[in-house]
Amino acid sequence: MPRRPRLDVEGTLHHVMVRGIERCTIFRDDKDRERFMGRLEKQAESTGTKVYAWALIANHFHLLIRSSASGIATFMRRLLTGYAVTFNRRHRRCGHLFQNRYKSIICDEDSYLLELVRYIHLNPIRADIVHTMKELDSYPWTGHKSLISPKPIAWQDREAVLSYFGKAERIAKRRYRNYVAEGISQGHRSEFAGGGLMRSLDIKNNADFKSADRVLTDERILGTGDFVKTIIERAAAKRKPEIILKSQRIEAADRIIEAQCQKAGINSAMLKGESRTEAIVRTRVAVAEKLIHELGFSYVETARKIGVTKAGVSKMVKRGIVS
Repeated sequence: MPRRPRLDVEGTLHHVMVRGIERCTIFRDDKDRERFMGRLEKQAESTGTKVYAWALIANHFHLLIRSSASGIATFMRRLLTGYAVTFNRRHRRCGHLFQNRYKSIICDEDSYLLELVRYIHLNPIRADIVHTMKELDSYPWTGHKSLISPKPIAWQDREAVLSYFGKAERIAKRRYRNYVAEGISQGHRSEFAGGGLMRSLDIKNNADFKSADRVLTDERILGTGDFVKTIIERAAAKRKPEIILKSQRIEAADRIIEAQCQKAGINSAMLKGESRTEAIVRTRVAVAEKLIHELGFSYVETARKIGVTKAGVSKMVKRGIVS
């Protein structure tokens, strides 16, 4: 069955899960973690994406974020691509670092925001990295420490989380910490992988409901049937202007290609040919740079426009030819 397209609706809460390819280690040491956090900070600030919770484990990470107008796809592409390039350079490795498709679940904020903050921040205990709340309080690679620390992380929206636990910061911190501690006994919770109300209630088939009570479900969404319906309708409404936007991006790309080819004194049709003359190679690089960074084209879209493979574009980026 083909994979369904992502739901990317501005202002929605996303639980994002990313694993290393074949479960490989993506954070080998603290330097890797620091570099990842630096990129997370940069992308959160540049795109206006809110970060409520996060946890870095050796071979995967979790984020709880609110999408901005630029969308979660743009945020994640920049975060993952940038980190993968620097990781590969530092450790002298080649190839993909992450699984091809990260998992992103849209969550009903009213029901799940606090549950997910707790679940994500308890990852180090479930992974047996730390063993007590006292150890978790000082563990630097989740957002938990920032929520209770006198020196919070600037790019983590801790005020939004602590506001659920009281107006006075000292009291809110204590209540939040107690809330997290109460979740230790819950262990792994499969419902946080999405699936609407059925997954939340551990019901395996809609047929288990009476016909009058059947609910709309979607593996990309964690919430009640009504919430799922609302998100799907909003996503469908968003796609209509996106059709126009897509055609505008294609037109803009064609203008970039034409301008760069004229500058190099070549025919635009030659760009997709097999020639590897210096002028054509240089033009392909210039076009790729603009398509990726100015128009937000993916590697696949860029490859189609300049007559190379996706791997060819990836190599340009990894070698620093396209920054």
